[in-house]
Amino acid sequence: MNKIIKIIVQAIPVLLMIALIPLIKNDYLLSLVFIIIIVVSFLIRHEKRDYLFLIFGFIVMTIFEYIFIKAGVESFNRNSLFGVMPLWLPFLWAYAFIAIKRAIDILR
Repeated sequence: MNKIIKIIVQAIPVLLMIALIPLIKNDYLLSLVFIIIIVVSFLIRHEKRDYLFLIFGFIVMTIFEYIFIKAGVESFNRNSLFGVMPLWLPFLWAYAFIAIKRAIDILR
């Protein structure tokens, strides 16, 4: 039960980001809010390789999302990044990589 609670705590920033998507319609403002959430989360706790996972998640998922969109697998109504996806999406994915890494570490 303790591990489940720890995993939920790690997921709170991602859940908060997702909850803000329908509330903040401006993609630039939402991206800024996501960056603030990430910075605050890192001020509260960061581990040695968190920045590596953050950068990896940001770059790789931006590329994959772009490929998925161009292949017609998915589409977005908000397309402020490259004209195909919302600007805030890579920030969400980047922090999701951190949450996933930390959840895996907790399960070990």
